[in-house]
Amino acid sequence: MCGIAGKVWLKSDRPASQDHMQAMLSVMRHRGPDGQGIFANGPACLGHLRLSIIDLATGGQPLHNEDGNITVVFNGEIYNYRDLREGLLKQGHQFRTQSDTEVIVHLYEQYGDDCVDHLQGMFAFAIWDAPKRRLFVARDRVGIKPLYYALTGDALYISSEMKGILVDKSVPKEVDTEAVRRFLAFLYLPGDSTLIRTIRKLLPGHSMVLEQGQLKIRRYWDLRYTKERWNHSFEDATMELQALLTKTVQDHMISDVPVGVLLSGGVDSSAILSHAAHSTDKRVRTFTVGFEGEGVVDERPYARMSAKMFDTDHHETTIRPDDFWGFLPDYVWHMEEPVCEPPALALHAVSQLARQHVKVLLSGEGGDEAFGGYPNYPNMLRLRALENRVGPLAGVMGSVMQFVGKIVGDGRLERYGSAMGQPLSAHYFSRASCPTAAFISKAQQLFTPAFIEGSSRFTPQSDMEALLSQGNPSNMLDQMLYCDSKTWLPDDLLVKADKITMASSLELRVPLLDHKVLEFAASLPPAFKVQGMETKRILKAAFRRILPAEVLDRKKAGFPVPYGSWLRCGLKDRVRETLLSTTCQSRGYFKANKVAELLDQNEGRGSYPKEVFSLLILELWHQRFLS
Repeated sequence: MCGIAGKVWLKSDRPASQDHMQAMLSVMRHRGPDGQGIFANGPACLGHLRLSIIDLATGGQPLHNEDGNITVVFNGEIYNYRDLREGLLKQGHQFRTQSDTEVIVHLYEQYGDDCVDHLQGMFAFAIWDAPKRRLFVARDRVGIKPLYYALTGDALYISSEMKGILVDKSVPKEVDTEAVRRFLAFLYLPGDSTLIRTIRKLLPGHSMVLEQGQLKIRRYWDLRYTKERWNHSFEDATMELQALLTKTVQDHMISDVPVGVLLSGGVDSSAILSHAAHSTDKRVRTFTVGFEGEGVVDERPYARMSAKMFDTDHHETTIRPDDFWGFLPDYVWHMEEPVCEPPALALHAVSQLARQHVKVLLSGEGGDEAFGGYPNYPNMLRLRALENRVGPLAGVMGSVMQFVGKIVGDGRLERYGSAMGQPLSAHYFSRASCPTAAFISKAQQLFTPAFIEGSSRFTPQSDMEALLSQGNPSNMLDQMLYCDSKTWLPDDLLVKADKITMASSLELRVPLLDHKVLEFAASLPPAFKVQGMETKRILKAAFRRILPAEVLDRKKAGFPVPYGSWLRCGLKDRVRETLLSTTCQSRGYFKANKVAELLDQNEGRGSYPKEVFSLLILELWHQRFLS
């Protein structure tokens, strides 16, 4: 796990400056405190920050081929690098190190841009092909590793973090108002946009080439829900999944430094732990977090249960309400993108704890998106079944549900009522925000007329219509899974996973997001994943004889940060002071009286915790990156 950066002048006769690269790397030092390397050739300069995980002695970067004319900087891990290395040696390639990084250089020599098809792992890398004066950049299939780029009139910048690009004062910092609208609809930023108009994200499963001053981007992989589905029994699929996860977790344990497991006490992390414990003869270290205060769901008893079962060296930490407010400036700085993800506080706390013991953590992230783990999935399927039964009365029934929801204060009933009789693209904006029609309507009331006029081209429904038609899903469940795998997963969960763990110089690995696991899950019939109200059916079945029923059958929680009560109680004065300040209002986005009205409603009924938190993060982002 590392940080990479690059700058290539568009005019090939302009030499690169190592001073520029030094500045880009300096703001990302947390990503690689173990070493730094800079390479310059002609108009190109590449930089690398190293967190030593594999080949501690000779794995430094930038790294070159035998002739020194192909150079790579790489962030991530390639789990099949040993097999690839053996094959490349047979083809005549010569290696100087034992690192996974060097495999990428020789794969590029052998296969060109198609080298990415051979890689199994998480990665973002850049290759400078000196003879061709050509830059090749790629990001892993799922988006586990981030990669940002900016194309100005003079140069192309790439970086693991936006900060690496923004440190160059020649890069414009104009805010993209449509991105602000997109953030407030989704509560994160899906797609390739950022809040800075000039800076984009290279999408997961995409590569990019800069050659002769022209930038070209292509998609090399997509998750396909094929019609040629698994045609064996559920029991056979369960055995296949067990075998696949045994191999995948074993691959993810490859490391020359200690590896631990992030343990939430849920199915996914406990399943990962079960395989991790059996793939090593050493005692596995596990880490979890809890919250101080009454009425808070505590994951720790379930985590302890799994830790005891697999005899781990278990560690815990506790978070207090004041920790939340104190963490927000660091949250904004490290996340860089506005994301409504309060559980980042829990991840930050447990990462700091884990970094005292290990350099690498395994996580159960991705099980919900692969195998249908969110309650939203069966709820939406039941809603669609109800629509089919009532036919033309669906709209009327939806209105009744909304009305009753408002009267009794049931926000979920109100939200699902708004979805009745509507096409999926009208209300399914991802697991994070579905359905958010009520707040999108309220957000329209928050915006000033000038702001609406300046961002009028954005419509969330058109975004979803395009996305839901991709991936070849033939049923509603797979449509939702595909949507979440392309939006909520890479642009919310994985942004948090990478940025917050790297803030503590810690590598996070996610075995359930190995592309072979995802492709297997996509091949399964929907009923293998969700049946009735049961979620993650096949994953639970695979571990029914391994994990305790208390873990398998408990209600999904994750690390449930009680931020809603904190925002409307102990922290409400600070929130009001920030959102109703002259500075915030001077940005011209929101009407002060409507923001105050939203805060009143949230403090009264706790109706809009995500939305209030999102407005708060948006303002803190402006203060941190633009002021």
